[in-house]
Amino acid sequence: MKIVFYGKKKKPVVDFIEQLTSKDQAKILACLKNIEELGFDCPRVEFRQISGKLWEIKIQAASAGYRIFYVTIQRKTIVLLHAYKKQSQKAPKKEIDIAEKRLMEVLNDENTYFK
Repeated sequence: MKIVFYGKKKKPVVDFIEQLTSKDQAKILACLKNIEELGFDCPRVEFRQISGKLWEIKIQAASAGYRIFYVTIQRKTIVLLHAYKKQSQKAPKKEIDIAEKRLMEVLNDENTYFK
């Protein structure tokens, strides 16, 4: 499985991860590496459909739970769209709206993510 990050110059998910503690960064990056190697059979990571093609990766790190929205394109590639720190039971509408906007951009310009 190939993981790519949404964005051409600025990569919001990368920026988000870089702002976390080194322990949480390590946990998230390890989970992403496992997903690349094992695909959706990755242990200790949950995947959940939000709506249509929008899905989320649920990761529990040392200090908090994190969610990363993504879309799968061309079977073996996932594009990480948006990440946030979990603070409530339900995904906040604001976070979903950001992910859905980016999802539409990715679907309209899939070729950008296969260079």
